[in-house]
Amino acid sequence: MKMQQFLQFLTQQLTHWRRQYKGLRRKGKLMRNPKSKSHRRELLRTILKNIILFFSKTNDKSCRRKQETALKLKAKLVKTKRSIYKVCLDWVHEQRSLVILAIAILSLTGILGQKLYNQTQLKVGHPAPQTIIAPYTTSIEDRKETEAERKAVSKSSLQVLMLDSRMNEQINENLQKFLDDSNEIRVVAGAFPFFDPVVLSISTQRYLRSCPDSEWQALLLAVENSKNQQKKGTGRTAISSRPSSIAAPNQERQPHTTPTPEKTRVDFSQNTDFTQAVAELESYRLTTSEKNLSLLIAQISRTRKRYTQATAKLLQLETVTPEAVYEESLLLDLSDVEWEKTQRGIHQSAERILTQGIPQGLPKNILQDAVSLQLQSFVPESAEPLAKNLLVAVLKPNLQEDEEQTRENAKKAAAGVSPVMVKFRDGEVIVKKGVQITAWDFDVLEHYHLVHREVKWQELVKLGGVIAIAISIFVWVERHIDYELRQRDRLLVLLLTLSVPGLVPMGLPYTTWSALGLLLGSFYGPTLGLTVVGLLLPILLFLPILGISLDMSKAALLAGAGGAILGSYVAQRLRSREELALLGVAIALTQGSIYLVVKILIGQAFASTWYIVLREAGFFALSGLGWSVVALGLSPYLEKVFDLVTPIRLAELANPNRPLLKRLATETPGTFQHTLFVATLAEAAAKELGCNVELVRAGTLYHDIGKMHDPLGFIENQMGGPNKHDTEIKDPWKSAEIIKKHVTEGLVMSRKHLLPTAIQAFIPEHQGTMLIAYFHHQAQQMAQEDPSLTVDDADFRYDGPIPQSRETGIVMLADSCEAALRSLQASTSAKHQGEKRSLKDVSPEQALAMLNNILRAKWQDNQLVDSGLKREEMSQIAQIFVDVWQQFHHKRIAYPKLKASGTARNS
Repeated sequence: MKMQQFLQFLTQQLTHWRRQYKGLRRKGKLMRNPKSKSHRRELLRTILKNIILFFSKTNDKSCRRKQETALKLKAKLVKTKRSIYKVCLDWVHEQRSLVILAIAILSLTGILGQKLYNQTQLKVGHPAPQTIIAPYTTSIEDRKETEAERKAVSKSSLQVLMLDSRMNEQINENLQKFLDDSNEIRVVAGAFPFFDPVVLSISTQRYLRSCPDSEWQALLLAVENSKNQQKKGTGRTAISSRPSSIAAPNQERQPHTTPTPEKTRVDFSQNTDFTQAVAELESYRLTTSEKNLSLLIAQISRTRKRYTQATAKLLQLETVTPEAVYEESLLLDLSDVEWEKTQRGIHQSAERILTQGIPQGLPKNILQDAVSLQLQSFVPESAEPLAKNLLVAVLKPNLQEDEEQTRENAKKAAAGVSPVMVKFRDGEVIVKKGVQITAWDFDVLEHYHLVHREVKWQELVKLGGVIAIAISIFVWVERHIDYELRQRDRLLVLLLTLSVPGLVPMGLPYTTWSALGLLLGSFYGPTLGLTVVGLLLPILLFLPILGISLDMSKAALLAGAGGAILGSYVAQRLRSREELALLGVAIALTQGSIYLVVKILIGQAFASTWYIVLREAGFFALSGLGWSVVALGLSPYLEKVFDLVTPIRLAELANPNRPLLKRLATETPGTFQHTLFVATLAEAAAKELGCNVELVRAGTLYHDIGKMHDPLGFIENQMGGPNKHDTEIKDPWKSAEIIKKHVTEGLVMSRKHLLPTAIQAFIPEHQGTMLIAYFHHQAQQMAQEDPSLTVDDADFRYDGPIPQSRETGIVMLADSCEAALRSLQASTSAKHQGEKRSLKDVSPEQALAMLNNILRAKWQDNQLVDSGLKREEMSQIAQIFVDVWQQFHHKRIAYPKLKASGTARNS
């Protein structure tokens, strides 16, 4: 029996502890708390203690009472802790505006004042307040000297050169051009030798085609006289002044000239080339006939003429070519065989020299010696001067620096330099009192931790006060604009604002000004965007007064702020991403222009560094364009994460090709037509009352999407068919549930398709807490017939909330009036089609009176008390609705009735 009681008691205790454990675990107090192990030990200790007490001789009831008391105390303690946490969380939630305000002040102060955290009392250039000595012996690296030595080693390191293939191609092209020109000249001169070298030696042929005309004429006379003397039997050769009977063809047509006087006659007998040529011609005459000799002389004359033309062309080429390639050359004196060998030798020599490489700055004499050395093996000795001139003229340095490899070598060389260490002994004076602290002294003091770093709390407090004033101005502006900011909106504004000074410590002067202005202007309008830019710019400009130096010039700040102002002012007026992209271009041009103008005004653009100013202006323009592109890319994500609605996003949501709207038009065509007419009414009223027209149109298009859950439950989709509420359901309570469900289902669909909260608000607020009058009346009639039925108005009212904005209030009124206006239009159409013409159409005054009654009923039902709409605006809205209705329901011409015969005849 005692064991059974113990087991029963233990089961109850374990059940109680299990519930307590699950409750603590669900609240996150166990398994995450570092004290969770101690809690478990305490629970085990309690269990063992209860077991021991049970088997002891003490009273069971007193033991249980003690255990229950202990458990109650523990539960009370846990409950107290929970209440403390709950109170703290509730306070933070209630005071979240103050929390975000504090976060804004702390974060802006922390980022802008980041240079005040680790300031030193001792500074470079300031006098030392006292004589400072080394506290112990150590060696300190002199970074300046080490860097200087490493730079010197880097500069003295050898350059790594590589062949420039493009330069080699250019050299080969120039070389081939010279050789082609030479070949053309040699073609004009004709083949060489032009006769059999056995009869006329190479040297004689070279002399015969290049000797002056006077020597040529004298040679012909000498050959003629030698022939005459042989006939007379004399063995002596004389030079006569009579015309020769052996003459070249071109000499026969020349007029007869008077004999040369004796004193002007020239004796060429001392010229060895002349005498050798005469002898070889005489020998040829002796071995052949006179006819063959005459043919040879004629051939020599033609060769001389071609040689003269080639020489003239060569002289012309020398005047055109800047390099002295053909000067004193033997181009025309080389035989064809020698010239072919010379060309091959030139190509081979050039290839070998270019393969070895020609560095920049190579002296010309060294290049000439290298060319001569190469040509000795490939070119005939007689052609070496020509080949040398040709190669020296075309060869250029073809080695360029391999910057990457040279830089790597310089780094390796610099890395091999050991640090320059300076030894300080214990008690050695580092700096004397009153002496200015140099950079080296500061490094030594920094090594000994004697610079006394501290946080400049006074300057930080001043900066925090300035930021608090700026934020208070922002809060004042926020309260005086139409747009009410949520906490997430304030957080986004803070993050965008922090992006501007947040990039400055990274050494990036091209900050996010353009993105800040473009996003703030697009999300929250020009007033808020201009306020943020107008407050941030003075703070950044006057930071140096607080002892905080920025790594940005004032010109850069003004240029960025100018682009941000333009973006803030224009962004919300645009209605497409393309227009925003063009605005990004305008922001870029604005930033670059402002930077350039500021530099011109302060006189820096006219100095020797004007090109640097122009380049920086270009960089600022590109940075403005780049950050604008970043803003455009982030805009859709920020809109979804922070639940924002911009004119561009609203225009995209109002596109009828959106999946949800396409389903609405396909599955519920009647509801879709109703939606379009309500949108037209609401849009006209919103425009007249100065509301957000884009929000009204987009919200109206989605306000009845919940009707897709049961399209036939709504009369506009029944298309004249049977009403399921009368034929199938026959229960006003169930029918009211179906009608009310289009609100809840609409919210489910909107959340599933990630519609903005501002659009979702139209779904419940356009119905508010209105009464579903038709089914409420049916229920009342049924209750009169059956006393057991009770009618609760809450069952026939929408769950709300009532409209919380002017936009949703306008949609509620348009939705209520649309059915009445549509019924007027239908009744009027029936009158037109009926037989009784005495009935009159509904007048605008009648329609206006009916709408005023509807709007008055909504006002008296307190449906518009939170919307911001005024009582006097009700009549204005009713008149706008009637004007729109008249535009849709305009009168038509009454056509006369035609007889059947006439109709047939005209058809």
